[in-house]
Amino acid sequence: MKIKEIRELSDDELRSERDRLHRHLFDLRAQSVTEKLADPSLITKVRRDIARILTVINERQKRPAKA
Repeated sequence: MKIKEIRELSDDELRSERDRLHRHLFDLRAQSVTEKLADPSLITKVRRDIARILTVINERQKRPAKA
């Protein structure tokens, strides 16, 4: 997911997407342990997407305090 796409989502959509990605990351880790993971780079990509979402959530929480 691109940061531009993430910034266009509402707060509720960001939280639901974050939860979905956490579940997906858990599934990928389980596949990794059982050696059924086809593309190991998916774990890194999902972790980065989660970090991007958390960054946008934190930015939105801090923005009203500055105004």
